[in-house]
Amino acid sequence: MKAIRFLGAATAAAAVTAIFAGVPAASAAPLNPDMVPAMQRDLGLTHSQALTRLANEEAANKVGAALEKSLGERFSGTSFNAATGKAVVSVTDAALVDQVRAAGAEAQVVRFSARQLDSTVQALNAHEKAAPKSVTGWGIDTASNRISLTVLKGQRGAAEQFVHQSGVDSSAVTVTETSAVPKAHYNVLGGDAYYIGSSSRCSVGFSVNGGFLTAGHCAALTGGGALSGYNRVAMGQFTTYRFPGADYAAARVNSNWTPVGQINNGTRVAGSTEAAVGASVCKSGSTTGWTCGTIRAKNQTVRYQEGTVTGMVLTNARSDHGDSGGSFISGNQAQGMVSGGDTVNSYYYPVNVALSATGTTLVRG
Repeated sequence: MKAIRFLGAATAAAAVTAIFAGVPAASAAPLNPDMVPAMQRDLGLTHSQALTRLANEEAANKVGAALEKSLGERFSGTSFNAATGKAVVSVTDAALVDQVRAAGAEAQVVRFSARQLDSTVQALNAHEKAAPKSVTGWGIDTASNRISLTVLKGQRGAAEQFVHQSGVDSSAVTVTETSAVPKAHYNVLGGDAYYIGSSSRCSVGFSVNGGFLTAGHCAALTGGGALSGYNRVAMGQFTTYRFPGADYAAARVNSNWTPVGQINNGTRVAGSTEAAVGASVCKSGSTTGWTCGTIRAKNQTVRYQEGTVTGMVLTNARSDHGDSGGSFISGNQAQGMVSGGDTVNSYYYPVNVALSATGTTLVRG
């Protein structure tokens, strides 16, 4: 199945030490040896810069999460400024700037709140069937404080008409033309490969109690069937899945298999704290292996030929066919499962949403 595709050393050491101060030595080195080299390669960083960035991102994520709770309706979103190493927190009230800065974040005053932007996405989602085929998707762009809607080149008028017909505030939507045509990944991502039936291949996302999470389209577009592992040993079966609308599936494994809280390159999965826009993220898949990029946008609606999926996260980490369902992780925090992408971007479905929907619990390493 084709992709949208469905789809200074001392300073760094000090930063890492500060974050893990008080943590037992056994857990003070959470990174797999492959992660930092991959970040160096894909993000153009030195070894020290990669360590510093990871430390700064963890601190920024905590600041952003705390401010989101305290600011309430006047909160508009958090992004990560790689140049300063700080969280950038957007608010709709200039009176909150000092509070944001006092918490250790940069402040940005914007027009629309997070709730307003989410409502706009929901309104567009409700009218999705009226959207012309030239519209490839839409979602929140935290940096511009707008909804970014993409349409094939030369079709801007049709996209603007759809926005008008949906009844949303058109000033909250930016229309961008693109040449990338979304196509669903059929067999994509994970850490280790697994097979559905005799030939279809996807990738394991994250281990959960009794099994694992992966992409819903791996089940929906193959009709399900018996699962076998990377070594073709009988593995189990899907217990639930959803696609389109969402893109998640849960599989239960048999006694031949033991779910372990790590990715196939040894990266430990310590939890599932959501990373901010701009944070680095890496993925492991059975086709393209270990690749890294950054989180570009959240709450993205993607229109595959096979159906529309809402609530996804956009990244520029590379993936390809057979990676579907694989693991997206930021630091040691699980983020989501590969859904699809185009020639430059990949989308993942948030792991926390999938855990809640399937009633499963993440296995931690």
